[in-house]
Amino acid sequence: MAARSQLLKGILDACVMSIVEEQAVYGYELSQRLQKVGLPDISEGTIYPVLLRLQKNGFIRGEMRPSATGPNRKYYYLTDSGKEELDSIADEWMLIAGPVSKLLQRGEKDA
Repeated sequence: MAARSQLLKGILDACVMSIVEEQAVYGYELSQRLQKVGLPDISEGTIYPVLLRLQKNGFIRGEMRPSATGPNRKYYYLTDSGKEELDSIADEWMLIAGPVSKLLQRGEKDA
């Protein structure tokens, strides 16, 4: 589990920005979306520091909006700078993910 946490820590910003790029979301909704794609260990306690860091770096912006079922919610939007950062991370990920996956495939050797 510790290895998974460390790996996720390195790519979580991109996962969050990718979801925010699709549509504006609030923190709890973001947590649910991450769980839905197969990342169940990402708690709200993990997400809010990521959102604050991304906002501080200018990659996302927050906006308070009324909620139909309770208090106002802070929705997050990807900024132009965030789009550029996400594109950069995605490019780097593609350069790393393929070779790492190939190396870690056990029992499969190049002919």
